Amino acid sequence: MSAATSTPPGVSAVHEVKATAARSPEIASQRRAAWTLVMPATLYFVLLLAVPLVMTFVLSLHGFDANLGGVLPTISLQHYADILTDSYFYEIFLRTLLLSVGVTLLCVVVGVPEAYFLFRMRDPWRSLCLVLVLGPLLISVVVRTLGWSILLGREGLINTVLMKVGLIGHPLQMLFTMGAVTVALVHVLVPLMVLSVWTSLTRLDPAVAHAARSLGAGRATVMWRVVLPQITPGVLSGSLIVFALTASAFATPALIGGRRLKVVATTAYDEFLGTLNWPLGAAIAIVLLIVNVAIIAGYNRALERRFTRRLG
Repeated sequence: MSAATSTPPGVSAVHEVKATAARSPEIASQRRAAWTLVMPATLYFVLLLAVPLVMTFVLSLHGFDANLGGVLPTISLQHYADILTDSYFYEIFLRTLLLSVGVTLLCVVVGVPEAYFLFRMRDPWRSLCLVLVLGPLLISVVVRTLGWSILLGREGLINTVLMKVGLIGHPLQMLFTMGAVTVALVHVLVPLMVLSVWTSLTRLDPAVAHAARSLGAGRATVMWRVVLPQITPGVLSGSLIVFALTASAFATPALIGGRRLKVVATTAYDEFLGTLNWPLGAAIAIVLLIVNVAIIAGYNRALERRFTRRLG
């Protein structure tokens, strides 16, 4: 009886092929719908990002001679060779790297506890403090940077207060220093770190922390062993955002650092509008992009290996 009702293997395979063929129009329709949804964003990306980058790279390959009319039609890698062999550019790239690392670490130190304390607050104080923390994002970065210039100037508020209190006898030189640029950039980018950590905190299970407290763990232990591992993805993503934005920052280093304290972005700007050496400025921008992408990709790769090894 069972032999009579069983389906031969060949007949079963035929049924599977027919079922797949019947589903193929539906699968093709789903793929067309997916491409229709993705295509506008893809075209937007290509037109506004990929095309300008390609044009910038092509420009960086051209020669330059101020006596012969500026940009030359010749094609060479001379500008990249100049960047890679000149100690002047090494100093600028190293300064930019140190600035980016320092701002990122400070944003982590300031932003992570700030996001955690805001998350533990109760309404309406939490909403009010969150608006105050994220409020600077609603103000232009140029306006915020000019505000720091007024505060840190030789006749600014900080120097005036310190002199009236008697702590200093003459105004301190705070503008056009690496410390001033770092403080201004931290103020600009801390809200982004708070947002990234806040996203991870919203997925935090409070029961785990309560269980640790009920088992005798102190507040510091709960924070270090329970809370911090769960919000690590937010900290890492915020670090990448802050690092990338600091490495490519222009307005704050230009206004606070001035002409003497150059970073990569201000150097490229000077080559474009100062010496009018557009190919060299384009080459600096491309090298900055490559270095930035390489550091971020390596950072992601190292973290993936570490978490994969930890999770087994």
